[in-house]
Amino acid sequence: MAFIFFADYIEMYGLDDFETSAKAFVSITQFISCEFAVRPFILKYKEEMIEEMTKWSLHENHHVRRLASEGSRPRLPWAMAIPYLKKDPVSILPILENLKNDSSEYVRRSVANNLNDIVKDNPQIVLEIARKWKGHSKETDGIIKHGCRTLLKQGHPEILSHYGLESTNIELSSFEIKTPVVKIGDYLQFHFYLSNKNQEPKTIRLEYAVHYKKAKGHLAKKVFKISEKIYPPNETTKIERNQSFKIITTRVFHTGMHQLSIIINGTESETLDFELIE
Repeated sequence: MAFIFFADYIEMYGLDDFETSAKAFVSITQFISCEFAVRPFILKYKEEMIEEMTKWSLHENHHVRRLASEGSRPRLPWAMAIPYLKKDPVSILPILENLKNDSSEYVRRSVANNLNDIVKDNPQIVLEIARKWKGHSKETDGIIKHGCRTLLKQGHPEILSHYGLESTNIELSSFEIKTPVVKIGDYLQFHFYLSNKNQEPKTIRLEYAVHYKKAKGHLAKKVFKISEKIYPPNETTKIERNQSFKIITTRVFHTGMHQLSIIINGTESETLDFELIE
């Protein structure tokens, strides 16, 4: 913890000394995280800083390699965005390419998060990477899957096809909300039956969407994953779930009518209403 202030110090006092600061980041990030502190340097020096971070992606220390990926994320949470990378992330793709088979899961997860940032503004770039990296290694396949999670939640046809997730002869039945009136602090309870009527096993990605009522009265959809697994042929499975409405700091609940739907391989079912009360 004695080093915790160093990243902030470099950010505040080193912005006009690129070479010294870049060397300092390499040393300091091996002890503390520097992904927030490097972002003003990316904004100021652009290509020069990205070139330096590309070199970091080949460093022997995994913390330095992770800084190359995490620090260059276009939409790093709780940090300043990098508008020019949101618009065109091509300059950081060599960093991700260098790290796609990294030996550290810590680094690979950062690569996936970087891809998921890029997806939000440039989905076609990530889809092209997914096609290029497919089958390269188990680790790379894992990066693609996690990096495309936003597209999977959106039910994007190409990424669903990439994973063989199609809904022919997959049937939903007896979808029912067991608690049509839910008190804030309690659980929404629901169940449904899923049938694979194909003659062969099928991989099925199951999700459900809660359409939350917002302060202005409109509904906003939030998708929750149930599972993704292989279902045997000609078999029906009962699925039961509880969705919490306990008060949490990250979500404000509003009383009134909400909706619930089931999503099978990206295809959303009919919605059912339920009421949230105090």
